[in-house]
Amino acid sequence: MIKGHFPIEQFKETETPFYFYDLRLLRQTLNLVTTLAKEYQYQVHYAIKANANKRLLQEIAQAGLGADCVSGGEIKAALEAGFAANKIVFAGVGKADWEINTGLENNILGFNAESIPELEVINQLALAQNKTASVAIRINPNVDAHTHHYITTGLNENKFGFNMQDMDKVLALLPKLKNIRIIGIHFHIGSQITDMVPFQNLCVRVNEIQDFFESKGMILQHINVGGGLGINYEHPNHIPIADFESYFKVFHHHLKLRPQQQLHFELGRSIVAPCGTLISKTLYVKEGATKQFVILDAGMTDLIRPALYQAYHHIENISSDAPLTTYDVVGPICESSDTFGTERLLNETKRGDYIAIRSAGAYGEIMASQYNLRKLPGVFYAE
Repeated sequence: MIKGHFPIEQFKETETPFYFYDLRLLRQTLNLVTTLAKEYQYQVHYAIKANANKRLLQEIAQAGLGADCVSGGEIKAALEAGFAANKIVFAGVGKADWEINTGLENNILGFNAESIPELEVINQLALAQNKTASVAIRINPNVDAHTHHYITTGLNENKFGFNMQDMDKVLALLPKLKNIRIIGIHFHIGSQITDMVPFQNLCVRVNEIQDFFESKGMILQHINVGGGLGINYEHPNHIPIADFESYFKVFHHHLKLRPQQQLHFELGRSIVAPCGTLISKTLYVKEGATKQFVILDAGMTDLIRPALYQAYHHIENISSDAPLTTYDVVGPICESSDTFGTERLLNETKRGDYIAIRSAGAYGEIMASQYNLRKLPGVFYAE
């Protein structure tokens, strides 16, 4: 079993569980993303909801990426980390007034609006500040991402965005909204997509929608296709960086941009997931009636994805080179769903061994809770 390299001797000074962030891998990833984006003249925004760790945000901002925010708190975090305000976009189906005002006050690039009531509120708040809000209309393209139904966002049944049958009503309303300027259209079809076909289908749909807007005499400056690119959770040591090259090529070959249009992406998981690992210690190895359990000091409070989405994470015993044995790897929380993996092959494990739960840099630390009055996980950075 090929395993990752971790500085176990240094871990002894850090209380478990904690998140280990490989900043070298993050920088390699950012270098690839920015190189490809420059080649294609694309603008990439980092989706802060994936991980708002301040150190990671600073690294991403220094690389020149923009920020995709879904709350007022994320806008503030982006600005504090050094993201340029004119590279910040604000999405979300339920923006509160104070959040919209935060965006307006800081002159962010724009709002991705998702309903007629939201357009009316943005217009009202912009009027109060004597400003014109830049807005992209988020459209539901009805493209199936073929991923877990909890992280599918582009179907008509989902809560996000406008459906195309509403567009005539929206366009009739816009002339009355004097403090809104439509700068583009926005899409997002889902998350953890590794098959490029859904992205090709999105391109076809965006081309059709562009034709619709042009037929109405509207020239759009910005096309935002969201994110959704997945990573390889099964083989983090063999494939540590997402397939950004194939991803960007799909849009280069299949999306028909008009002159002067800029294409925007909102990538989160694919940028930060591989660089993060949840490190935990083994509390007990329990012999069950039909299986063995490795019981960790980390639980669903530290990494909720397996309990919430039945998500897979590669798991390694980084303290042992003993023969492989089959275990269920579980946490200490009083919930049956507090399980990281069933029937996993680990090097024979004993109390005190360090267990690494890989590819946890996205939707890990950011979603941690204090259920059962547990401490939040710590952090360890590797330069």
